[in-house]
Amino acid sequence: MASNETSFFIDPEKAPKIMPMPGLETRILTGLHGERMMMVLSATLPGHVVPVHAHSQEQIGVVYSGRARLRIGDQERVVRKGDFYRIPANIPHTDACAGDEPFVMLDIFCPIREDFVEELKGKG
Repeated sequence: MASNETSFFIDPEKAPKIMPMPGLETRILTGLHGERMMMVLSATLPGHVVPVHAHSQEQIGVVYSGRARLRIGDQERVVRKGDFYRIPANIPHTDACAGDEPFVMLDIFCPIREDFVEELKGKG
């Protein structure tokens, strides 16, 4: 048994947090220690919209809590806790928080989001 076995378990409250843009808080759960994929919890705050964007990483995820209008490519729907989605590389997407609680997505990116890593380094 490894002496650092607790490092295999993740406490989101202790995970490093960045704000890629106003109204979006992202906790980086994995991807900072040589992994080839990254898992994050991203919260779009009430009254905020994540602008249309695209990135070279594949993204898959599940709605962790809250609800939002999620647009991926030319498809759009209101998503709620438990809904799954996939966003292929370079496909434009956006979300708008709907309601009074944050819209939280548990996302997995492959490969990791180097822009997130760089933003975290810039905080230190």
